[in-house]
Amino acid sequence: MNKKLYVPDRMVPKPPKNVFKIEENKNSDDPSKMEKSALERLPQPTGYRILVIPYYMKTQTKGGVYVPDATRDRESFATVAAYVVKLGASAYKDVGRFPDGAWCKEKDWIIMGRYAGNRFKVENLEVRIINDDNVIAKILDPTDISYV
Repeated sequence: MNKKLYVPDRMVPKPPKNVFKIEENKNSDDPSKMEKSALERLPQPTGYRILVIPYYMKTQTKGGVYVPDATRDRESFATVAAYVVKLGASAYKDVGRFPDGAWCKEKDWIIMGRYAGNRFKVENLEVRIINDDNVIAKILDPTDISYV
């Protein structure tokens, strides 16, 4: 004798939808596509400082594979790519230190020192204010940079 319990489909609980919903960090978005009002509300750096938005990798790859939290945390901690939002009034004005002119301008992607600047959040978006000499290089696309 075979003892099996048959349960109608209507009695089997269905798993909740969006169990694995991961909230995307705003630093994964392209800052050049932000609304103008959001960019205008960011603080204006003073003196020789530069306001940048660090780039963090997305939670999901183009193929749909989720990147583990540990990997994303490590990458975000070591982030060195950033988008230049605003320049202070005195940034790159010292001809003695910058004889060839400015190293970057607004709307450029840059590489900066790993621990450079002061970090803070504005509406869940991490921004940094760095010194003008913390810029190491200009780049075309932050996804081209891998961290070691």
